[in-house]
Amino acid sequence: MANITAAMVKELREKTGAGMMDCKNALNETAGDIEAAVDWLRKKGLAKAAKKAGRTAAEGLVAVASEGGKAVAVEVNSETDFVARNPEFQEMVAAIAQVALITGDDVEAILAASYPGGGTVSEKIQATVGKIGENMTLRRAQAISVPNGVVGTYVHAPVAPNLGKIAVLVALESEGKAEALAGVGKQVAMHVAATNPAGLDAASIDPAVVEREKAVLADKAREGGKPEHVIEKIVESGIKSFYKEATLLDQPFVHDTSKTVAQAVKASEGEAGAPVKVAGFVRLALGEGVEKEESDFAAEVAAASGVK
Repeated sequence: MANITAAMVKELREKTGAGMMDCKNALNETAGDIEAAVDWLRKKGLAKAAKKAGRTAAEGLVAVASEGGKAVAVEVNSETDFVARNPEFQEMVAAIAQVALITGDDVEAILAASYPGGGTVSEKIQATVGKIGENMTLRRAQAISVPNGVVGTYVHAPVAPNLGKIAVLVALESEGKAEALAGVGKQVAMHVAATNPAGLDAASIDPAVVEREKAVLADKAREGGKPEHVIEKIVESGIKSFYKEATLLDQPFVHDTSKTVAQAVKASEGEAGAPVKVAGFVRLALGEGVEKEESDFAAEVAAASGVK
């Protein structure tokens, strides 16, 4: 039997919202496999679909840089939020985004590229680490572009222009007016920041994710005593609902929930003066999928004072 720790139970509770004993039972049933335990709870009707991409724990900033039909988002991590509020750190992250706009989104290429004012980006980061006294890392970058059109951008919780906690890029293909397209792009980018869609449309969702969703729906219906011919229809209906929740174009538009995102973009074509197509999007959330060690402050104080 797997050794089920309190930390594992805590993680599963945060992912699913299920009760402590239910989480412990799920982990025991799945030999401590967190993702399998999520599915086990869902099959029992004890948890909703896991929507978290991961606990956000790393500090630092995400930044965007754009020009016409091209844009890039970068994430630079630091150890504390205090450093993220440092003007020198902010200036560096913004400059790295500008470098990435020219270089592309390969991290190694960005690090090797020239930094404005001298040296490489890597050397600038190391110099800033030495000056501020805290570790910093260029974690990732993602670029997107369209041959004709614009890339709308949005930064959530900004601490300075184009710097914040969530960065979104939305590529719109169109021959329409750039100003109108930029406005639509920003609105859709705000929607993406709020809803975190899994993909642009049904075709863009990882088939493995869809199969896993189908398996959960089928097993849940089967355990509810439904006959096999009914289960097939339940799964089909459930997947349609899943796509509406998970895909950008099918989601209700946060600025006008009477329309889907696709319908809202279509409605913008009059102002733009030409057909508009959402070609893709990028969403970077600070620290997504990264955990930092949590300390027990009371225990640290007790240890420092010699109290057991």
